[in-house]
Amino acid sequence: MSSGNTTTDLTDGLSNSTAAQAPEPQDFALTLLLRPEYLSVVFSALAIIWLGAHGSLRRPPSAAPIKTKKGKKQPKEDKFAEGLAASDAIMFPVLAGILLISLYYLIEWLQDPDILNKFMRAYLSIMAVASLGRLSGDSLDILTSLVFPSNWVDNKGTVYHIDSDERHQYVVDKVTGQHKIVKDRISPLPGFLSVLARSETAGDMLWLVRHLLTEEWTVKFAMHGLVFVKFNLKLNDLLGFMISSPFAAAYHYLGWNILSNIMSAAMCYATFLLLSPTSFGIGTGVLWGLFVYDIVMVFYTPYMITVATKLDAPIKLVFENNKSVSMLGLGDIVVPGMLMGLALRFDLYQFYRRQIKLEPVELVSEILTEDGTKTTTTEVQERRVKAPFVDPQGQWGNRLWCTKFGSLFPTKEASSVWAATAFPKPYFYASMVGYTAGMLITLTMLLVFRHGQPALLYLVPGVTGALWVTALARGELKDVWGYTEDGSLDTEDVVVDVGPDSKAAEKKGEDAKSEGASQAEMMRKESKERGAEKIEKESYDVFHFSISAPRIKYLKED
Repeated sequence: MSSGNTTTDLTDGLSNSTAAQAPEPQDFALTLLLRPEYLSVVFSALAIIWLGAHGSLRRPPSAAPIKTKKGKKQPKEDKFAEGLAASDAIMFPVLAGILLISLYYLIEWLQDPDILNKFMRAYLSIMAVASLGRLSGDSLDILTSLVFPSNWVDNKGTVYHIDSDERHQYVVDKVTGQHKIVKDRISPLPGFLSVLARSETAGDMLWLVRHLLTEEWTVKFAMHGLVFVKFNLKLNDLLGFMISSPFAAAYHYLGWNILSNIMSAAMCYATFLLLSPTSFGIGTGVLWGLFVYDIVMVFYTPYMITVATKLDAPIKLVFENNKSVSMLGLGDIVVPGMLMGLALRFDLYQFYRRQIKLEPVELVSEILTEDGTKTTTTEVQERRVKAPFVDPQGQWGNRLWCTKFGSLFPTKEASSVWAATAFPKPYFYASMVGYTAGMLITLTMLLVFRHGQPALLYLVPGVTGALWVTALARGELKDVWGYTEDGSLDTEDVVVDVGPDSKAAEKKGEDAKSEGASQAEMMRKESKERGAEKIEKESYDVFHFSISAPRIKYLKED
């Protein structure tokens, strides 16, 4: 990824060392418009970052966990596999340099880059299967949400909710807050699409398809005495992996640029979901460390240009026409994109932070005086109550069906859709503007000097400058600097400023004791069931692999 950390343009067959007369400044814009490969680089990078940043959205520490229906398990929250620390500002450039120099001398030693290209294509094709599978699965989720949304709005502004478990649509009474079932809506399709399911049989079939596509499936794999793996995923995830395998094989044998670009985009997308700086300070430090690395490797060594041009693998975006080739290394997307994804999550954090309410709570405590008597005191304090989190994943179909014609935003009545997709994004948009400006300056330098440019030379100041200037202009420098995703901000909304003998503290202890007892009872019950199963079942599975579809409620009741 780091080896392609540059933007290179081989214009009209000129070598990188050939001097060329620079075009006039007024011709820059016209040249960019007439060279579609330049615009393709900019739009592709922005699209990948936009998708990756939205895919990385998680519950911010300023929001309460998702409320689930009675009888349903609490969904497991995704966490980043790796959070960058302050030391990574030094380690990233060092490791990237070691990798880049190793690839350069390996290419020089082999004399034929095709040998290394074949190995790299095979290796990265296998590695990209998981990334492409995740991107394909999430894309299918978006398509599914367009057909089977959870909410939609009619011409009168009435918000309809679709309940897959109960297999009906309902509206919420604005006065009483009660659910009113809409009897003439027998299918899970929204709006005008409901005419496709006039009969009860067609409606049942659509409810079944919706259930299978939106609910989680269970995958189990076990080898006796060695391994047992159990995890949940959606049908779209399975379909995504089925798509990714032949796609990766096609790239390995054909090597087309369009296939390489799609796989490169998928690896960028997966990186955004797994890797993130812990704070804005750490993210800025990592970017500026790689800023220095990029300048040194492009301007003062032959390593970057040589590896980027000779290595044919999905580590860069490549756009070409009959006369020129324009390339952008994945590092120029992932490195600033990680900080831009953090900016979007900070926007979501600020959105829920503004919704925190303070509720008065009366604390009663008993104080033992010197003469042995107890004095009861009552104190009124405030408790911070967070708004419940609305998962933004799979909400784009809801946004489409809850947005009236001619409007860009969903109706205010669809509050959950608004919270998930239309929350204010000042920091993310500022970083997008900074990234776009950096890319345009990079392309301008290519036209002027006809030489490969270190894109991070222009992208890092553009992105970091846009973020910190926005924080200064909004008077939120302290909030931006103090924001962290290490878990320290995710505190419970309880009042803790009470005495050791207070009734609040005693109640909390009793709850913990009760919870411990219930867990112990559950463990005894499970142990008893396992023992009975062991006695009843004389044989055991040596090898087991299964994929279980989600149980349908109405069939279970029958």
